[in-house]
Amino acid sequence: MKRVFSISLLCGTGVCLLLACGNKKKHNAPKQKQIVANVRQLDEVVTENITERLSILEDNEGWMEDSTKAFSTKAIQDFYQQNKAAAQWSKNGAFNPAVDSMLYLVQHADELGLLPAHYHEPALTAALQQLDTDATAKKDAALWAKADVMLTDAFMKMASDLHFGTGPRDSITFRQDSVFTEDVLQSKLQQALQDKNVAGVLHELEPVHAGYQALKEGILTFKAKYAESHWDTLPLNYTDTLAFRELLVNRLVQTGHLDTSGGPITDTTTLKTGIKAFQREFNIYPDGVAGRRTVIAMNRSMGDWLKQVAVNMDRWRKLPDTLPQQYIMVNVPGYTLRVVDSGEVRLESRVIVGTPRNRTPVLNSYMTNFMMFPYWRVPYSIVFKEMLPAIQRNVGYLASKNLEVIDRNGNTVDPLTIDWQKLSKNHFPYVLRQMDGIDNSLGIMKFNFRNKYSVYLHDTNNRGLFKNSMRAMSHGCVRVQQWDSLAQYLVRTDTVRHLSDSLPVWVEREEKRQVDLPRRIPLYLRYFTAEGQQGKLVFYDDIYGEDKVLARKMGR
Repeated sequence: MKRVFSISLLCGTGVCLLLACGNKKKHNAPKQKQIVANVRQLDEVVTENITERLSILEDNEGWMEDSTKAFSTKAIQDFYQQNKAAAQWSKNGAFNPAVDSMLYLVQHADELGLLPAHYHEPALTAALQQLDTDATAKKDAALWAKADVMLTDAFMKMASDLHFGTGPRDSITFRQDSVFTEDVLQSKLQQALQDKNVAGVLHELEPVHAGYQALKEGILTFKAKYAESHWDTLPLNYTDTLAFRELLVNRLVQTGHLDTSGGPITDTTTLKTGIKAFQREFNIYPDGVAGRRTVIAMNRSMGDWLKQVAVNMDRWRKLPDTLPQQYIMVNVPGYTLRVVDSGEVRLESRVIVGTPRNRTPVLNSYMTNFMMFPYWRVPYSIVFKEMLPAIQRNVGYLASKNLEVIDRNGNTVDPLTIDWQKLSKNHFPYVLRQMDGIDNSLGIMKFNFRNKYSVYLHDTNNRGLFKNSMRAMSHGCVRVQQWDSLAQYLVRTDTVRHLSDSLPVWVEREEKRQVDLPRRIPLYLRYFTAEGQQGKLVFYDDIYGEDKVLARKMGR
């Protein structure tokens, strides 16, 4: 549990008592003020204060006066020990140029998907402003020491967070480590101070992936547009339509989606145009109606949107430093599949993913082959939840769905010879298999990749669903609209076994084939609810509620 401290100054001693509200345990606190008579003594006294501060930091289990815990007490202590506890961010009562860079990064941490408060922003801003403008404060060795140690901790914490993220490692995180060693942190900080290049050293630790960089660019555009804006909250339920209409007009004007400079808005068409402008910007189906989903989006603050970007930047930080030259990326809430080759998107397709009840898993795998005109072996979860009750009501359900019954020996069984009423989840010695053909739920093609969830990419016999804006509709597999283009791309270099017109010919003949790929293609199923496109942010619905879970783990 995070502790909140209150500080009181004991008269005469210059020593504070630090009270941890959670466990009532008292700690010594470092001096809050020590004015030197001669500025030439300042560095010596600052060193004494830093030494005291580091000792008390360890006694307080890493907690600082601003109720923020140090990232690594040992790394900070080792760093100052190597430098004889001397101030590293100032000399003779003057800050190094690196301080301005570090303070800027702290104050603008939200542009990096981080929280300024995690890096002592209020305390640092106040301390540095006081040291910059107050003649008495310039002689305060305790304040110089406080700022120095906090700047060091802010750098170390930001270095780790930019590289590894603030969320915990999970089952699909590629990185073997989740934190820098003390030696690496010290080395990075020493390099940044010596080279006078704090920003450069920290930015080198960020992901270089285009998706991450696009989010950073999008944040700047978003903040430039909305940082100075304020908008009102709209009621989700109302009885006075005219009053709500007036509130809606004001809300759209506040964010520049509607212009009333020419006079009051009296016609429905103009109002709908404003609503559609908002919906397009925030990736909501532009029907021009301020329904519940649209109003909820309008009521979100800029901080809410930036938090959504932040959790997605954290997901990028869990990817390896470099991705393969060629790979397939499925963004589940974005309903999109992309084939990337040498950093360029070579193919993009709409997809249909699992419902919130039957989620498409996030995973790392590789594609090995695809099947043409495949059978569909119905997962038992679907058999017991949906099909068995329907068959027990009417055995003709099997024929209507083009299903055949296979026994444990692989033989086809006449469904009329089975007493379906005696079958259940605990006793079902059969497999239901949908026969191949254009009515098969897998469609014409199934793309196989190794995974423990029994999911795959495939075509579908219900292709009209790709027109929907909300496409979380499957049992967990990923349905691919451009399945034919994907197949052609995967075998494009294998001209010995597959001529350019082979696949269309096989499809025309309805040939059942397994096509092995010339090499394994890495496949990533990921969960990104925000992307950067053409300098702007694009948001997607958090269809599985994963953003909220990760935000809590990130301390947001």
